[in-house]
Amino acid sequence: MTSEQNTIIRRSFPVGPLQCNCTIIGDTATGKAVVVDPGGDADVILRTLNEMNLKVVAIVHTHAHLDHILAAGEIRKATGAPIHLHEEDMFLWDACDEYCRSFGLPPANLPPPDHYINDDQDLGCCNGVALHTPGHTPGSVSFWFADAKLLVAGDTLFNGSIGRTDFPGGSYPQIVKSIRERLYTLDEDAAVVTGHGPETSIGQEKYNNAFVRI
Repeated sequence: MTSEQNTIIRRSFPVGPLQCNCTIIGDTATGKAVVVDPGGDADVILRTLNEMNLKVVAIVHTHAHLDHILAAGEIRKATGAPIHLHEEDMFLWDACDEYCRSFGLPPANLPPPDHYINDDQDLGCCNGVALHTPGHTPGSVSFWFADAKLLVAGDTLFNGSIGRTDFPGGSYPQIVKSIRERLYTLDEDAAVVTGHGPETSIGQEKYNNAFVRI
């Protein structure tokens, strides 16, 4: 899907073995972009960046489950853009190759992240801000782009559902708190790119989500 407001352009598309939604959001005025959750298919991501005529300034991750990070090293190598991850998900990042083996996937051979993401951190592109939204994992982060009225929620919030909390580091009380106090305070008409599956909106989930409603 492609959306546009002012000079901001965006494409979201499924990648990798578990079809994680990767998002490229950029500014045509500056030519800068961030890549969110490169979960595989590095060639597709790089080709899309070229089609959009954008240069990556940051590779950012909503969390460190393998299906959201598999192509991070390849994108970094091809573009030189730094990798960003919340420090509390480093235990998952470091275990990526172990998880790959358990899924019958080749090792990702990921480099260490270049920067740790902080709550309310400015992403340096498209007026994007990082929101620490733990629950699915301890270091889960959502990315809010106010100018585009766009939230990239990773596996915290889904269309009609929420992320699982039965994986290592997950917490149901935390994810409910994150959704209620951080995500549901955003514009109701804002689009939400979920970690997997169809998009939704903040308003749709506030009033109709099966797990967390206002």
